[in-house]
Amino acid sequence: MLPRFPEGFVWGTATSSYQIEGAVHEDGRGASIWDSFCARPGAIRNGDTADVACDHYHRWPEDVALMAGLGVNAYRFSVAWPRIQPEGRGPANPKGLDFYDRLVDALAEHGIAPALTLYHWDLPQALQDAGGWMNRDTAHRFAEYAGLVADRLGDRVPTWITLNEPFVHMTEGHALGVHAPGEALLLDALPVAHHLLLGHGLAVPELRGRTSGQVLITNNYSPVWTATDSAADRAAATAFDALQNRLFTDPVLLGRYPDLSAYGVDGAFPFVQDGDMNVIAAPLDGLGVNYYSPTRVAAPNSGVQSGGASVLSEVEGHLDGTGLPFEDAPIDGYPVTAFGWPVVPEGLREMLLKLRDRYGAALPPILVTENGCSVRDEPGRPDQERIDFLDGHLRALHQAIADGVDVRGYFVWSLLDNFEWAEGYEQRFGLVHVDFATQRRTPKASYHWLRERLAEYR
Repeated sequence: MLPRFPEGFVWGTATSSYQIEGAVHEDGRGASIWDSFCARPGAIRNGDTADVACDHYHRWPEDVALMAGLGVNAYRFSVAWPRIQPEGRGPANPKGLDFYDRLVDALAEHGIAPALTLYHWDLPQALQDAGGWMNRDTAHRFAEYAGLVADRLGDRVPTWITLNEPFVHMTEGHALGVHAPGEALLLDALPVAHHLLLGHGLAVPELRGRTSGQVLITNNYSPVWTATDSAADRAAATAFDALQNRLFTDPVLLGRYPDLSAYGVDGAFPFVQDGDMNVIAAPLDGLGVNYYSPTRVAAPNSGVQSGGASVLSEVEGHLDGTGLPFEDAPIDGYPVTAFGWPVVPEGLREMLLKLRDRYGAALPPILVTENGCSVRDEPGRPDQERIDFLDGHLRALHQAIADGVDVRGYFVWSLLDNFEWAEGYEQRFGLVHVDFATQRRTPKASYHWLRERLAEYR
């Protein structure tokens, strides 16, 4: 048995529109930046596309039934902006809204509360053609889109998340070019960070005026460890922490950007206009925390062995390890996922305590909006790695709550095996196995394990 979580704790699973929906050419949906990126030769492993993905657009009743059978009381999903505004502006596409309307009603019929993410990286291609998130106007288009969705669903959705993991979207999509839209701007991508945050801030009052639901932003967090206790390694960790953990959190909770002088960025950002920071720091009802693993760093030119699969290693791979205030360092002594990420449950507790101590009274209640692991699995395999992962992280989460962190819920990533971005269908995060040739869903042992744990709360 798991330790007892607080009364009213939210238990959910999570997905995103582009990773599961498919139906990219149906019912008036416009093109997204990921459609365009998938068409680039060599961009996606094995040349995979998300044209069909999990076919959730047609099979959603089956997927809702899987959630009901699992026993969760919440479901975090994202809305595909190109389904609502095919060109990224103008009136809503009724058929696009109809799809989410049906989904929300079905969830309610099963006692599952919707947690709706407005942006999980699938920008309409038409807006990218006009400059994308490098263009300040995209922030205003996002607020307009948020209002259209809330007009239709605001009466039935209790949790609204503006952005998902803007750090990853900026870094991998705009600085390194390994995600859509495939721009390799390096530090020149910083305007993307500001415009994403501005879009978040502009969307908050649009939501407030249309729904009584709680409003959050979701960031991915990683405790930053040092290779040694040297002053140089500590400085490297501070520099990376500012980028990974503070760039998209300090402005929202404190109304200011963190110190980025380690990157040669001094003084005021030229793209920040008067009043922007007040807009970005609009009060929130919660903070979404995605956690997968810690990061370990060393000072530049330390000669440490690369840590393998991490944002740091990808940055170094594109810059040949030069011009950065840190180096990636390995985290040894832990099991790793199929992605090569170290499995460190205690890192979740560490990060939650760090957020509490760093932001104090400015920190709103927390929802763990993603936590999960990729495993090379097939139907019939024991799936013990994923069970151990979930068990360990839930116990670490419980300890963080016992330590005084106000955590209100936990969402497993993910309900289904899905399209894992640049990795295509190589990495499987699902509680439910998907045979992508037949679309057959098969609950894994971890699904049954979690169902039994959740039954203990009923």
